[in-house]
Amino acid sequence: MTDFNRHRIVDSVPQKGFFGHPKGLFTLFFTEFWERFSYYGMRAILVYYMYYELSQGGLGIEESTALAIMSIYGSLVYMSGIIGGWLADRIFGTSKSIFYGGILIMFGHIILAIPGSIAMFFVSMVLIVIGTGLLKPNVSSVVGEIYSPEDHRRDSGFSIFYMGINLGGFLAPLLVGSVAMGKESNNFHLGFSLAAVGMFLGLVIFIVTKKKNLGLAGTIIANPLSGTEKKKVFTIFAIAVVVIAILVAISIPMGLLTFQSFITLVGILGILIPTCYFIVMYRSPKTSGDERSRLIAYIPLFIASVMFWAIQEQGSTILASYADKRTQLQFAGIEISPAWFQSLNPLFIIVLAPVFAWFWMKLGPRQPTVANKFSIGLLFAGLSFLVILLPVYFGGSDSLVSPLWLVLSYLIVVIGELCLSPVGLSVTTKLAPAAFSAQTMSLWFLSNAAAQAINAQIVKFYSPETEILYFGIIGGAAIVLSIILFSLAPKIQGYMKGVR
Repeated sequence: MTDFNRHRIVDSVPQKGFFGHPKGLFTLFFTEFWERFSYYGMRAILVYYMYYELSQGGLGIEESTALAIMSIYGSLVYMSGIIGGWLADRIFGTSKSIFYGGILIMFGHIILAIPGSIAMFFVSMVLIVIGTGLLKPNVSSVVGEIYSPEDHRRDSGFSIFYMGINLGGFLAPLLVGSVAMGKESNNFHLGFSLAAVGMFLGLVIFIVTKKKNLGLAGTIIANPLSGTEKKKVFTIFAIAVVVIAILVAISIPMGLLTFQSFITLVGILGILIPTCYFIVMYRSPKTSGDERSRLIAYIPLFIASVMFWAIQEQGSTILASYADKRTQLQFAGIEISPAWFQSLNPLFIIVLAPVFAWFWMKLGPRQPTVANKFSIGLLFAGLSFLVILLPVYFGGSDSLVSPLWLVLSYLIVVIGELCLSPVGLSVTTKLAPAAFSAQTMSLWFLSNAAAQAINAQIVKFYSPETEILYFGIIGGAAIVLSIILFSLAPKIQGYMKGVR
């Protein structure tokens, strides 16, 4: 997208109207709020739905397999963002991509709400994966479009937007978890129905308010396909679909395509796809010299993000199982649902995000560099895993632990998240080459995909007997990487060519 178009978009958006921010932030805030309500509501109960027995309302999948499926699902959700970003940049534009993605997500949740087979379960997962790939990166990209590159409100705006994400993420596990996992019986399908309603409300808000609040934001295609390119792309796509279908049809009967081989494949793709994307963008003739320098600066930030999300995303896998099986669920006379722990992360973000938004604005040009913020985020992520191993160290692996240990672990990782995640969204829009604006945002979400692809490989090493070693090694690695990143921060800043 050219600088001229960027200025046209900013000029078309009312710049006051939502807590001192552009009016379009209202539309994007509540669209993402309801989308995240649907996603986190579904995710809060998904792993339990998979490994609970049929008599308990679940699918009866073996627990270690369910944990791996959860990680692979999370990886594919973010990996699909590359497709969503490309479609937005080249064919639909971000606004239409958001709408189409929301439709697919809603239908995926509707299928989950209907009792059915494991086959239908995987169909719903495919719809949600593709839909989230279309919606998630493009909503964040539009947030970047409504601010000029020089606007000091950007980091604060992304923090407010991030608070909307987590407000939906906070309410969803409480409501969906309470409905789906009752004291006497489980009704997972009713919980999934609430998730579908949430996505429907998000679509309504987006459609009704976008014209007035967003102006041209999301409507200009950054790098549209020419007629010749469209024909070539659609031909390649059709051939790829046929080839993949043939390979799957052959490999499954031969025993080559198994669940374990699929996990390995996703793990390889999780590393290979972002690597290829960096190379393609760096070598593209549409990328200027300054943009190439900024891409180099982006690489260590991307690696740090992978390490961070590898820890944070285990809140819905390892820590979810920990809450269900290793935690005392009677506290202060209250019967705690294990799904409720999924609300801790967004709850702390809701409380602390305004503090961080105010703090960055207060510091203004004196605030830490992006690399320094990332290193602080990694440090806290590592500490969150070191904290959770303490009750195991002192009490052993056989006794149930106080839920307060989980609360403390979630609090610590949230402090790190607020130093890294909203700042990462903001810096991605600043460092993105103009011709790859939406796709670079997809690349940011690929750090999460890579992290969860790695998690799918390592969750099998977790057990109550290996907790100290498991949490200790991963937490320690994050702290070491944070120290390395902090030492490289001045050099990284130099490659950013004036971007802070």
